[in-house]
Amino acid sequence: MKEASIEREHLYPDLKDWPIYKYHADRKKVVEELDSESFQRILEDNDELVDLLQKVIYSEKTRTKKEPWKVDPPQEYAWWRRKEKKLVVAGLNEFNEEEAENRRDLLRKIIHRYSEEVVGSFKISTFQFARRFLTLGFNRFLNAAAGKNLRRIARAKVKLRDRLIISGQVEQVRKLFPDHHIVICPTHFSNLDSALIGYVLDGFAGIPHSTYGAGLNLMNSGWVAYFFNRLGVYRVDRRKKNPVYLEVLKSFSRLAIYRGVNSIFYPGGTRNRSGAIEKSVKLGLLGTTIEAQRRLLEDGSEKKVIIVPLVLSYHFVLEAKFLIQDHLKRTGKEQYLGAPSRQFSYTRFIKFLWQLFGSTSEIHVSMGQPLDVLGNHINESGESTTVSGTVVDLKDYFVRDGAIVADRQREREYTKLLGDAVVDRFHRDHVVLTSHVVSYVAFRILTQFHPDLDLYGVLRLVEDDFLFDLELMQTTIGNVQKKLLEMESKGLVKLSQGVLQNPSEVLKDGIANMQLYHDKKPLSMDGGRLLSQDFHLLYYYHNRLTGYPLKKASEVKFAGGVRSVPAARAAILEVSEGEVLGIG
Repeated sequence: MKEASIEREHLYPDLKDWPIYKYHADRKKVVEELDSESFQRILEDNDELVDLLQKVIYSEKTRTKKEPWKVDPPQEYAWWRRKEKKLVVAGLNEFNEEEAENRRDLLRKIIHRYSEEVVGSFKISTFQFARRFLTLGFNRFLNAAAGKNLRRIARAKVKLRDRLIISGQVEQVRKLFPDHHIVICPTHFSNLDSALIGYVLDGFAGIPHSTYGAGLNLMNSGWVAYFFNRLGVYRVDRRKKNPVYLEVLKSFSRLAIYRGVNSIFYPGGTRNRSGAIEKSVKLGLLGTTIEAQRRLLEDGSEKKVIIVPLVLSYHFVLEAKFLIQDHLKRTGKEQYLGAPSRQFSYTRFIKFLWQLFGSTSEIHVSMGQPLDVLGNHINESGESTTVSGTVVDLKDYFVRDGAIVADRQREREYTKLLGDAVVDRFHRDHVVLTSHVVSYVAFRILTQFHPDLDLYGVLRLVEDDFLFDLELMQTTIGNVQKKLLEMESKGLVKLSQGVLQNPSEVLKDGIANMQLYHDKKPLSMDGGRLLSQDFHLLYYYHNRLTGYPLKKASEVKFAGGVRSVPAARAAILEVSEGEVLGIG
């Protein structure tokens, strides 16, 4: 499974051959096409523009007053106020052609403002600098961390590739790339994801740089904005939720894919706050892949839009504390009384990288089974196949009365099928790490000792009052391993080499990795005692395996119903499914 040391030759060594370079060569043309595409689509979906324009202008005036950002254009409120006056002049209740054209003209101006904001550019010199900076920065930082001495940076020879374990369908994707349109769909756990994915795809898979959405808030810093604006990203303002802006974003994605630009977008949307593998995905951008495919078929093209799920696995996550607190606040509301988490700081970010690179903690990047836009598997010849291997003709799914036609309702159903297929591949192609197993087992034991408490009650417990029994942990880990091995044999999940060790070694390795970064440890050994210093973090890392059928394997039986750990540790007698599993 390990492919960590393979650095493949680049598919297109000359950056001028890259799809993203060709697409952005004439930015003005890209903006004009985006204006036209968005305008036509909005007209198709809205018979009368007055209500739509009123909603857009009102939402934007509200946003500019309540949530101003440094990156926003100067005098933005005044711009929207002028558009409001023009809407009144255009006539709110008049329906003659002249007034209708005035409203369409106002819509064009709003769309163009959004298009100019969304579309970036791609400069070869900027990308080459970023590539060198990222590679040198990662490796130099890794060397310093590994050597624990900044003076050894120049002569240390540790490489980031020694930490990366890249598995899955890399060669198949490389083979498919020249003849098809590739869309990478990763899981999303950390702000580090985008940089890591870019590094892996360029440096190890040898795939040209992809376009992807970057939060407009990142542009608040001048030097960050300089680079992002020249790396082919499209800018996304999450404050804007009006239909016109969202259509511009979808139109850009649709056009870029249709034009052959390989793309990356996170189907889960933002970072997963709970720590779990995505159980559902957002269908907006995912639906653009289906529309792009239909257009290719209308053109008579044999090219396919191919979806490649990508699953990232870390032992620890930079923003874990913030993310789980945010998740609990959203889901628990008044039931959750958590302390406010600390804000992002560069000091903590440096500490995170130091621990990530300076330890032996591996990072897994699993490139999943390529799919067509309906969720069918793609074989190495580029054919769409069912799970049983039967070849299907993709064109048949878009035909009505003998012709390929746009059918919005049908394509929405296809998008749901694709979303389900991506989620399924996320779970199947996820690489389970020792820290995932250990944290899952520990939190399951904790909750079973307190059956009368809900989740929020468990999280309010005092950590020092609970000690985990080592023998119970090892036995339960063995049972969970047995279930995971069974699942792996059926292609339902992937296991890292560490998870195949004896349960005692899995426990030791998992604890070691969980102690590396956080000030308060999710699980740690203290003078022979196994305890958690932070149940919230333990819950976050436990969630990585909640999407799998492991509850029965982790059930604990107690003697006489006794569950109080301090009072009755010796009363823990059995674990369901019996003996400790030795895997060697």
